[in-house]
Amino acid sequence: MTKPRAGYTLPVFACASAIAALQHLQNNQNNETVSFDLIEPSETVTIPIQQVAKINKNTALAITISDPGDNLDLTRNTPIWATVELRENSDKNEQEQIIIKGGEGIGKQIKSNNKDAIYSYANKLLKHNLKQYLNPTEAIIITIILPEGKKLAKRTSNEAFGVIEGLSLLGTSGISQPLSSPDQLNSYQQELKEKAKQFDTLVFCLGENGLDLARKSGINSQQLIKTANWLGPLLVTAATEKINAILLFGYHGKLIKLAGGIFHTHHHLADGRLEILVSHGVKMGLDNAILQQLLDCETTEEALQLLRKIDAETNNTFTEKIYQSIVETIDKRTQLYIRKYVDFDVNIGSIVFGRDRTIIMSSKTGKNLQQQLTTQHE
Repeated sequence: MTKPRAGYTLPVFACASAIAALQHLQNNQNNETVSFDLIEPSETVTIPIQQVAKINKNTALAITISDPGDNLDLTRNTPIWATVELRENSDKNEQEQIIIKGGEGIGKQIKSNNKDAIYSYANKLLKHNLKQYLNPTEAIIITIILPEGKKLAKRTSNEAFGVIEGLSLLGTSGISQPLSSPDQLNSYQQELKEKAKQFDTLVFCLGENGLDLARKSGINSQQLIKTANWLGPLLVTAATEKINAILLFGYHGKLIKLAGGIFHTHHHLADGRLEILVSHGVKMGLDNAILQQLLDCETTEEALQLLRKIDAETNNTFTEKIYQSIVETIDKRTQLYIRKYVDFDVNIGSIVFGRDRTIIMSSKTGKNLQQQLTTQHE
């Protein structure tokens, strides 16, 4: 088996586009590639340039194409545009020499006054690499554009975590590791085996938001395992290593898949989230009209808000009943999944949280495990 190929994160392609646009403005270069420092890690990378052109005397546009490597990544082959406007830096103010903006397809952070979702690594990467091309009397405004950003964002959980209208230029590194590859699974399994030597209870977190929330809830960070989408194989590994209990801690729009027997949670492989939620609505006796409205929702977050709205208007507790049913089903389906592969009983508990990063529901076992974990860490 060939080793999975790493690629690059979106900030890298944004930086490459910006460099190509600036070089075209300064000396009319039409570079087929640009090379620059990734900073994290400290290495030089060469990125192909798809197109570059002047918009007017002081502004140029360049385009790169995203390549995340051997990753099931929805941004694969996405065009990343950067326009660079060259201006005079009359005050020779370093703070104002490079201004970075988000254009079409770059998300807005609703919890930060709709600030562009261009995070620290992207800002650092752009400023570090563009500054060397400028003399003190020059200033630039860089605008990053993702023409497909709004459309692609609908297929992510961005909105659930406060980013709307597009994608984020996120990441702490320029390298896009193949998280969905067997090589990455092996890395997670090795981490789990090491932690199994110290603990008999672990907490499985699907992503960074789950990890962060679990830490803030008082759980020992040494007992946290990031699973990405590899829940199934990691559950089996945990049972093989004789882990007695696992707390599943995740965003409801991901963890709900386990209630439907889906144990590899990447959207490229399987979905069914709304169908699972609606089936529990049927179980709880919701009217057909409400069930149809739930099926018409675009996301599970939208369905959750609809349920809460119906509860408020009708003085019902459908949300609580449905989600209690979902988390208890997650526990049962997960135990059955493990028993298919390993003759060992693992105590499973589940906690799901929503867009506002507050817990929606805990299973009975999930609540008990959380109490034990936080008490032990006090």
